[in-house]
Order: sequence, then C-alpha cells, then structure tokens
Amino acid sequence: MRNLMKKKNAKWGVSVLLILTMSFGLVSFNNDHRNFEIVKNLDIFYTLFRELNSYYVDEIDPGKLIKTGIDDMLGSLDPYTNYIPESEMDNFNFMTTGEYAGIGAMISKEGDYVVIAEPYEGFPAQKAGLKAGDKILEIDGKNLMGKSTKEVSELLKGPAHTEVKIKIERPGMKKPLNIEITRERIQINPVPWYGMVDNETGYIVLNNFTQDCSQKVKEAFIDLRDKQGAKKLIFDLRGNPGGLLDEAVKIANLFLPSGTEVVNTRGKVKQWDKIYRANREPIDTVMPMAVLVSRGSASASEIVSGSLQDMDRAVLIGQRTFGKGLVQTTRNLPYNAKLKVTTAKYYIPSGRCIQAVDYSHRNEDGSVGLVPDSLIREFKTKNGRTVFDGGGISPDIKVEPVKYGNITYALVVQQVFFDYATQFALEHSTIPSVNEFDINDDIYGNFKQYVLAKKDFKYESRTQEMFKDMVKTAKKEGYYKTAEAQFDSLQNMLKLDVNKDLNLFSKEIKDLLGIEIVKRYYYQKGAVRFGLKDDPDIEKAKEVLNDMAEYKGLLDGSIPSHAGDRRSMKN
Repeated sequence: MRNLMKKKNAKWGVSVLLILTMSFGLVSFNNDHRNFEIVKNLDIFYTLFRELNSYYVDEIDPGKLIKTGIDDMLGSLDPYTNYIPESEMDNFNFMTTGEYAGIGAMISKEGDYVVIAEPYEGFPAQKAGLKAGDKILEIDGKNLMGKSTKEVSELLKGPAHTEVKIKIERPGMKKPLNIEITRERIQINPVPWYGMVDNETGYIVLNNFTQDCSQKVKEAFIDLRDKQGAKKLIFDLRGNPGGLLDEAVKIANLFLPSGTEVVNTRGKVKQWDKIYRANREPIDTVMPMAVLVSRGSASASEIVSGSLQDMDRAVLIGQRTFGKGLVQTTRNLPYNAKLKVTTAKYYIPSGRCIQAVDYSHRNEDGSVGLVPDSLIREFKTKNGRTVFDGGGISPDIKVEPVKYGNITYALVVQQVFFDYATQFALEHSTIPSVNEFDINDDIYGNFKQYVLAKKDFKYESRTQEMFKDMVKTAKKEGYYKTAEAQFDSLQNMLKLDVNKDLNLFSKEIKDLLGIEIVKRYYYQKGAVRFGLKDDPDIEKAKEVLNDMAEYKGLLDGSIPSHAGDRRSMKN
C-alpha cells in the first residue's frame, strides 16, 4: 500500500512539475540555466514536502506549513511582498477600501476576554449601546473565554443586514447584558476630524489612503475655505501608513496645477512604467500650506508630502518619514488567494526615490535610520532648493518627537489609562466640551490614587535593565561578592518611585489620559481635537504660517531648511 501511495505521489509530482514548468513558459527545454534552476528547485521543494507529509513523526497542517514557507520566501525579498490566503482577504480589502461588514467597533484583549476598545460613532455598536470597556462573554451563544481578538473579530463580522447576539459584562453592573446588533457595511472615514485651529488656519487630518479619501479631503478643504474662513491650511499626515497610489495622486492634484507630474513608477516590466500627473483642475494652488509628517508617514503619504515639497507648494514640518518608495501590485492566485508583489519603485518630481536604499539601517519601528554618505544623492526642487534621496522625506522644519517616560509607556501597555477612563465614565455621565475639558488637579489626584492602589502595576527603567545585566555579569565573573554592598546601595538608588514619576511626567500623562477620557464621550473626533492642544507640530505650523516672510523664504530657498541639510538624512 505504501509503495502504491509513493507511485501515485510520484506521478502526481511529475504532473505538478509539468504544470509548473508550463506556467513558467519553460517547456521549450532550451537548456537555459535559469529555467533549469527554477525546475530543479521546484522539484526539490515538492519532494521535500512529500517526504515530510509521509514520514514526519506528528501530523502536519499542509496549509500552515506551506504558508510559513511562502512567508519566509517572500520575506527575504522585501517587507511588502506578501501572500494573502483566502482567509485573510477581508482584512486585505478593509486595508484598501476602509470598508467591511460588521458592528463597527475596535476590540482589544484584556485578560481572558476581548473587550470593546472603541465603538465607532454612528455605527451599529454605538447605536446599540455598546461602550468601551464592555467585556464580550459570548457571541451567538459561543463562549469566548481565551479567544483571540482575531477569532472574536471573525465572529463579529458577517454579511450586512444579519443579526449577531452578544453577551457582555459591563463594569459597574452585576448582571451580564444581552444585546442584539444588526450588522452593516462599515466605511471608516479617513478624515476623522477637520476644523479651525485659530481664526485663520484650517486643519485636516488624514488617517489613511483608502478608496475615495481624496473626495473627503476635498470636501473638508472647501468647507474650511468657503464656510469657515480658512486662509491657511495644516494638512496632517503624521502616522499615515499610506494606501492607494491613485488616491495619493488625486490629493496632490487638489493643490498642484493640472499637468504637474506627481510621481512616476519604474520597474522590471517596462510597459508598466507610468507617469502620474495632476489631470484635473486643482481646488487651490496658492493658500499657504503646512504638511505635518512623522516617522510613521509612509508610502502614499510620502508621495503627497514629497511632491508638494518638490513643487515648493507647502512647508513640511515634523520628522523624516518612513522611507517606503515601493509600489505593490496584486496578482490573482488559485483558490481566491492573492500575491501582493513589489513591481516598481516610485520617483517624485525632483527625480528622487523615497525608498530606503539600505535595508540594514532601520530603526526599531522600521523607519529609516542612519543613511551612509555614499548612498545619499542630491536633487533640486522646482525653485532650485536642495533635497536628498536615500530614504524618506526630510521636513523643511524639524520638530523633535515627544519622548515619553517609562512610566507613561507602562500606563499605556498595561491599559491603566483605558481602565481608569472606563471607571471615570461610569461615575460621570457628561463632561464639558472638548475645548473646555481638561485634566484638572482633582481628576489627576484621583488618577494617581488609582495607579498607586494597583498592586500589579510595575515598570522598569532602561537603567534598571542595564543594572540587572551588570549584576549577572559581575556574578558570572566573580566580582559580585566583593562589592555586594555597593551593588545593593546602587540598586536602592535606582528604585523607581511611582508617586514621584507620576508628578515628574504629569504633563504627558495628563495629555494621554485626557485623550482616553474624551474618547468615551466624543469618540474619535473628540480625541483628535483634544490631542491637538499644545501639540508642538501644530504650534510650529501656525507660527510659520503666520510669518509669511519665513514661509516664502523656506519655499524659495532664501531661508535654509532642514531638508536642504545633508545631515537631515543622517538623523
């Protein structure tokens, strides 16, 4: 029987290889070395998998094993070429369109259960009365203890106009609640808020480049200009990871003259090379404009900010961007799967490519780190200003990012802000408007007591981590015992004082606590508005836009900009 199975496997393997070679156009048997290498390695891969399937001591999951192999293979090329199986297509479609069918809520894991992190305003979850902090016990009668956020998300999603029954446990209530929700098509607005930040300055934040986001930006701008009296604009692309290339071109077109080149793409398949131009009449080409960017601004964000900088249309403020100048195309695969493959690099009007040319020098968050001098080239903007390639877009005015204390990170990671905001919302049915609300001394004093009462709240400083490593090394090398008293003394000196740190880092803690509390009453729009208070990038943008001499000087090159300093690509 086993021999018969081997023969069948062998015949099937030959058939598979024949199909694969035909698919690669290799049946000409022309002795081409490259073609031989492809067939040889496909044969090795098939044989290896067959042997694993037949002889490995435990049962294997073929789909999981193959996907692991595919992911590792594609990961050796670049971070953006990905295999998308049918089971992940919903998530992929959401990333490109911003649309899915479900209840409209963000969820997160807390302990053994998944909780509602944020119900989206105006969608089924919020309409049905779900609140942030609600623990999801059951969905359609299925116990969710120990389930992951992915598993719970799949149960919450489903065809539009179908019902889902959810049992929740709400803080402050003794009995669970049963809630029926009718799923709807959920379209997340990529512009969560726009408005005036002073008497003359409008503000638009764009979270991602999903389908039709350019129309949302256009509508926001026209409302600000024509109805709210905006004479200047701050366009916020901080943390925007990108998205659809066509939408990036359309947004740049809003502010650049018709016919202007926005970006061009070049790859291996030359017939796919393309120049993208502004092909419509813009809505405004003269209003003073500042674009905010950060290390998390990537891809389409860099096309928009880079093209506006290259055409001297806007002043860029913030930090050097992520450095993703690669174009992905989706290709259909069997069984409703897709391959998202890098097919080209994009080049903005000055001719520079934003892609980080050196993958080995990335920061921990994936953004561009140190760029060696040998990999940096100089380019010119429309007005002759100097800019550089090598990785990312350097802003014209650099603003140092906020660096949070260890205690603040711990409060976020351990969900202390979230849990306190849940308790606060139970005790306060309303709060003042976003503009009037603040974390006063009474609220902050109550928060401090809440934190100090949490016996499981712990955090360490980088110094403590290094001290522990030093103690281990000293013990290993035999020095610890001779200096134990000194080590103990130093350890006592380095002990963290939670109460002291809550006072020392109170400004940043109050800012993040305020955002979390405001979100409970005014949802994402309110959180965005509250977060703009004392925002250093916003303040710098307003300062520049209110000084036309500096603004014009930065754009015509008479005032040196950070982007024109070669060192901007080295920090």
